[in-house]
Amino acid sequence: MNLLITLLSLLAIVVLTLGNALFTAAEFSLTTLERSTVDANARVGRRRDRFVRRAHHDLSFQLSGAQLGISITALITGYLTEPLVAELPHPALDALGVPNRVADVVITVLTLLVVTSVSMIFGELVPKNLAVARPLKTARAVAGAQLLFSWLMTYPIRLTNGVANWILRKLGVEPTQELRSARSSQELASLVRSSARSGALDQSTAALLDRSLQFGELTAEELMTPRAKIVALQVDNTVADLVEAAAESGFSRFPVIDGDLDETVGMVHVKQVFGVPAADRQRTLVTAIARPVAKVPSTLDGDALMGEIRASALQTAMVVDEYGGTAGMVTTEDLIEEIVGDVRDEHDNASQDVVAVGNGWRVSGLLRIDEIADATGYHAPEGEYETISGLVLQQLGRIPVNGDEVQLAGYESDGVPHGSSWRAKVIRMDGRRIDLLELTQLAGHVDSSAIRGH
Repeated sequence: MNLLITLLSLLAIVVLTLGNALFTAAEFSLTTLERSTVDANARVGRRRDRFVRRAHHDLSFQLSGAQLGISITALITGYLTEPLVAELPHPALDALGVPNRVADVVITVLTLLVVTSVSMIFGELVPKNLAVARPLKTARAVAGAQLLFSWLMTYPIRLTNGVANWILRKLGVEPTQELRSARSSQELASLVRSSARSGALDQSTAALLDRSLQFGELTAEELMTPRAKIVALQVDNTVADLVEAAAESGFSRFPVIDGDLDETVGMVHVKQVFGVPAADRQRTLVTAIARPVAKVPSTLDGDALMGEIRASALQTAMVVDEYGGTAGMVTTEDLIEEIVGDVRDEHDNASQDVVAVGNGWRVSGLLRIDEIADATGYHAPEGEYETISGLVLQQLGRIPVNGDEVQLAGYESDGVPHGSSWRAKVIRMDGRRIDLLELTQLAGHVDSSAIRGH
């Protein structure tokens, strides 16, 4: 009779270990699966996929059920193991003259160690690794049993889950019933960069995706053509002046202003010239063909700005700063270039914004700090500036002249100071604005006195 009970107990322990494996597999497979994958497979109509969807959409409850199942199987396994261990003979220890009480302790410890290890390996680690490696197949295999167990144990699960949720709310955390499947733009951008490094995405595709994901986080101030580079027409200019301005600048859109850019009365496009007879262009004012232009705050994000631009007849908007003044102008071309890179036509200036020169780069002073980082690898610290010329002006403390140099601290992309430093040399000024800089990476740390003028 004792032998039969022992065999039944051993069989029960094996079954309980399999039950533990089932609950562990259910827990890890359900949390690993993406919501989109679950829903897509469930739409096919297979029964097991519908079970997976039911369990995944009620994830908090099912995870509580899995945890309860794991706890129950572990407790029963321990309850059945204890009497079996107590009855185990230990002839080898008896032959060595080990006292019976000590021998009982030794054999109990060794047996429990073996049983616990087997239970941990086959009841937890193997199903866990399987669920992570093959989440969908594993979920299909265990979801039905998991749903049945959770239904049978509904009241205990609700009780324990309710207590846990009450504690969370007291801690200021609102519980959720299903795993968040959406990803932030930062997470997606990190995934794109990792895929590019591993070779899963080619570099050009990864760059396009990365810029697209970051586009919505940029503001109108970061996307605009700055005020200093805008070519405008006065209210008393004629259509003939518009033709001349287009030929000289290569631009196609021009704000029409009454004195300065803060008094913009409209916008004209060079194509509107064709609506005016050639004989009338010398006496027709640009105000006669000017159209209203949208005005947007400098803090408007890229996605909202795209909507404003698309709604505009001339696909242009003037960017207004916090003081109500005109900070710049943004066009469809500006937005497209932010995503696909530099777009040039036969009217654009042939000079590039970033050119490799020797051990460094010649860069436009109007490039944003993030654009400089992407092109050259130089990461600047946080500060009250948007462009590389703004950083140089802050470090120099005055309006520079051609040949001025300033040494810049090198930083990691996460803002941590780096051991190397960079030299920025002013190559060309445009009035009081830095037009062209040369950036060169140096070795060693920054010398606080390494700012000099010529």
